[in-house]
Amino acid sequence: MSADNAIVLALCVPLLTAVGIQLAGRISDNLREAVTLTGAAALAWVVWGMLPALFAGARPEFTVGELLPGIGIAFTVEPLGMLFAALASGLWIINSVYSIGYMRGNKEKHQTRFYTCFALALSATIGIAFAGNLLTLFLCYELLTLSTYPLVAHKGDEATIRSARVYLGILLCTSIGLLLPAILWTYHVAGHGDFTAGGILEGHIAGADVGLLLALFVFGIGKAAVMPVHRWLPAAMVAPTPVSALLHAVAVVKAGVFSVTKVIVYIFGVDFLFATPSSGWLVYAAAFTIIAASLVALRQQNLKRLLAYSTIAQLSYVVMAAAVLKPLAEIGAAVHMVAHAFGKITLFFAAGAIYTAAKKTELGQLRGIGRRMPWTMAAFTIGALSMIGVPPTAGFVSKWYILAGAFEANNLLAIFTIIASTALNAIYFLPIVFAAWFYNEQPGGTPHGEAPPLVVIALCTTALLTLGFFFFNGPVIELENQLVEGMLP
Repeated sequence: MSADNAIVLALCVPLLTAVGIQLAGRISDNLREAVTLTGAAALAWVVWGMLPALFAGARPEFTVGELLPGIGIAFTVEPLGMLFAALASGLWIINSVYSIGYMRGNKEKHQTRFYTCFALALSATIGIAFAGNLLTLFLCYELLTLSTYPLVAHKGDEATIRSARVYLGILLCTSIGLLLPAILWTYHVAGHGDFTAGGILEGHIAGADVGLLLALFVFGIGKAAVMPVHRWLPAAMVAPTPVSALLHAVAVVKAGVFSVTKVIVYIFGVDFLFATPSSGWLVYAAAFTIIAASLVALRQQNLKRLLAYSTIAQLSYVVMAAAVLKPLAEIGAAVHMVAHAFGKITLFFAAGAIYTAAKKTELGQLRGIGRRMPWTMAAFTIGALSMIGVPPTAGFVSKWYILAGAFEANNLLAIFTIIASTALNAIYFLPIVFAAWFYNEQPGGTPHGEAPPLVVIALCTTALLTLGFFFFNGPVIELENQLVEGMLP
């Protein structure tokens, strides 16, 4: 199968899986879940099968058609998008295993709808990853928002629906009100919106307009959660934990920071932005988001809300790394997408396991829980250490590259932010870990053990990935080196 045909198949597999889930759900739960796992495995096989061509320097393309001269729907596979697609497709398998255990363990309703929307969200995610131009990116971005709304609103009670509307409202308002004008402006001045190595805006826009256009893109891509466009993310914590994992690790927030990074690299161009002073505000905005979100996380007593604000901070690591505009930092931005995905999905899996087995959601309820749920809390500990950036975890690798890029640029603000936020991460994660392992459990609690086996298998797998990436990150670094080759002197 050619790589060009593989693009079409990668887009279609999740759609066909969604149809299969709907049909199988009318027959039996086991068949529905078998279709889900088969579809997830098939997508990973297709996407990962394109890697040899990418390593060899190929850039597969597929054009659907032109709507107007220079404005069409097209897909291109390049290193950054390949990394995002490989990450999302691989984690869909693990998340599906986890979802089966979680949804059954909690006797959740509307499971067929849940798995269907999940598959549709993955199709939109692959579309974002392989988008060849801004129009295609925008369309797939909106489809991702719409397909994940039913997942956020899954429980269906009044409070959940209200929070889901916040999720939908903020993401749609920012994309239509800010991102779409930015795209139209780009097409107007550059004549096209194709993602092009080195960017397409140099010589077409200058001065303060560059900073303004960059702001429209960054805040219009609300999924990146740069403050103040972040409130949708804590609101979405009303969703079941597998959805939270989708939002934080597999698709939604990664689509945000991926899109910001792709716009910086392929629309503006790193050299052009570096030479334009009006773009310098982005590092400050990202640094503020990192520190502010970390401080808010310190005040949280609900575990999922703490993880949500931690995600907001961690996302801006990627934005700040991209905004440093140096090759090592750009690699760090890409690597941190992987590191954060492995670590954060582990933390959310652990939070869901604790809720499934013990119905505990608050930090004060976690005292001594490591003795009853040792596998879950061991995985949580690994995820927490990765968020802090302690070796040998994935988080250390990405922070190393981001710091190296900051030193390369002599960017003292980025250096200080990484050091300060690392300390804040330790302050709000380590007490949880310490209390879980070394404090006595509160008396009067309901006896419990580990969550269902599928849940434990999934979270242990992602914990091992978090550790394994520290030692086996070479292919990712090699792939992303292709991204920054044009930036090197």
